[in-house]
Amino acid sequence: MENFNICQHDEFCGGCIYQGVPYEEQLAVKEAEVKNIFAEKDIHPDIFDGIEGCSEEHRYRYRNKMEYTFGDFVKDGPICLGMHKKKNFMSIVTVDHCQLVDEDFNKILRFSLDFAVEMGYKHYHKKSHTGLLRHLIVRKGIRTGELLVNIVTSSEEGFDEEAYVNGLLELPLTNNIGGILRTLNDNIADKVTCEELKILWGKDYYMENILGLQFKVSAFSFFQTNVEAVERLYSEALALVEDFAGKSVFDLYCGTGTISQVLALKAKEVLGIELVEEAVEAAKENARLNGLENCNFIAGDVFEVLKEREEKPDVIVVDPPRVGMNTKAVDKIVSYGVDQIIYISCNPKTLAINLQQFIYEGYAVRYVKCFDNFPGTKHTECICLLERKKR
Repeated sequence: MENFNICQHDEFCGGCIYQGVPYEEQLAVKEAEVKNIFAEKDIHPDIFDGIEGCSEEHRYRYRNKMEYTFGDFVKDGPICLGMHKKKNFMSIVTVDHCQLVDEDFNKILRFSLDFAVEMGYKHYHKKSHTGLLRHLIVRKGIRTGELLVNIVTSSEEGFDEEAYVNGLLELPLTNNIGGILRTLNDNIADKVTCEELKILWGKDYYMENILGLQFKVSAFSFFQTNVEAVERLYSEALALVEDFAGKSVFDLYCGTGTISQVLALKAKEVLGIELVEEAVEAAKENARLNGLENCNFIAGDVFEVLKEREEKPDVIVVDPPRVGMNTKAVDKIVSYGVDQIIYISCNPKTLAINLQQFIYEGYAVRYVKCFDNFPGTKHTECICLLERKKR
């Protein structure tokens, strides 16, 4: 097992706020934070099952995706590639020794930065909107060992695609590169926007396996960041309902349909709803790949889609983004009057706000358990079982 020390980027990166803190202490802090959030909102679950951490072998190198930014650490200084400096969004810290990612990510980052320096490329400037290099996105299939490398540039001329591909393919990597992509983005917003996607080598997706199912993950599809941990979380979340056999299930905010397809192995039928159209198309393709004919997917806002649906599910599963669910969506979910709702949350603060509304509308919080799926960072996941009180 690797011997990890406090990361050399810790002074400026700030991604891992618990550097040097013993793991059991990290878990205790996170569990206490969730308890405090619930207490402030007067939420008292029948069972609060504490927090489950990652095994020792999965506390590092667990991230399967990183989005790096080109920039400089000091104004007009040498080009850097990595993360935004804590408390200073304009500065970029090169993070080529990050301990949360496979070492191949660090090698690809370092090569990409050295390549930029050697070629004399400039980073895209957020204020002048000039320059070539914007972001580097690296993704990995944990179970398949496939890497997907996506360099994001402006449409400014001069990027040597052939030299970049050849350099990447010569790197001494542990995993295999499945695809090398170039995304063109001239949008002035400081985020990755795909205006054109070019396949420079290989394919524009990688494959992953979760809970016995195959998933094709495209360049911009959302996918669970820690595969090992999310398998445990999903398994325990779905086990909160005793039996899905013969039941109709709504999977809301379904993303690429991971939970939907696991549910489809047990339930009579599953409907997944997700705002991002690309994610829905990926979900449909993955369902075909896994031979699942009893799950369907619809792209759209959860509230707007549900407003047009007449059928009533037996169970509802929700896995919303960090902002949680808006009050209209909660009202609509409550209107179905289902006996059980499984809530999977990546943000305890918005979970507590939503739970307050569910409680007011006649639901009881029967069970809550926390998961530390992102050791070293501030993030905590939760699963929750809600049951409708008998009138």
